Order: sequence, then C-alpha cells, then structure tokens
Amino acid sequence: MKNPFPGARVRGSSSGRPIMALLDLLGRRMALRIIWELRGDPLNFRDLVDAAGTNPSVLNTRLSELREAGIIELSEDGYGLTAEGRTLLADMMPLNAWADAWAKRLRKP
Repeated sequence: MKNPFPGARVRGSSSGRPIMALLDLLGRRMALRIIWELRGDPLNFRDLVDAAGTNPSVLNTRLSELREAGIIELSEDGYGLTAEGRTLLADMMPLNAWADAWAKRLRKP
C-alpha cells in the first residue's frame, strides 16, 4: 500500500487534502498505538513490539510509513517521536479528552 501524502489521492478521498492523507495514515492498523507508545522515552524495536502488542511485520511497515511522514525517527536510543510527532500527539489530546467525556456520557443510566 502506498504511503499517504498530502496532495495525492488516498484511501477514501481523491481530493488530496492534507487532513485526508493524515487520517489515512493514522487510520492504518497500529499507527495510533505506535505513536501513543512513543509518547515517552524512545523504545527499541523489540520493546515497541511488546508495548504495542503487535507483530514485527506490521510494526516494521508502520514504522517505515511514520518515519517517511516525519512523525517518528530512529536514533541510537531507539524509536521516538520527532518534534512534529510530539506536536501531533499534543494536538490530538483534546480529541482524547472529548472521547473520554463522550464515553462517560454514554455510560450514564
């Protein structure tokens, strides 16, 4: 599967709008989980497999896609979020808060 790129056709959209490319990338299996697991210190490949609860093949594919997108990077300490990746994670936190409130509302009798 081709990596989503702003300005290009992506799954579910032919508009090329950047938001559609981002949603395609983040909607791929384990992409959000990998970003979440890298919110702290860098992790090596084996630790990231364990933390994300995925298999090495899926992880390797997602790491490649997320690296190409500039969201994660590999350093001597392991995989970690780039500055752009940290900004993305911070920008997603209000959505996380909304989801928590939504879940709470749905649980009320």
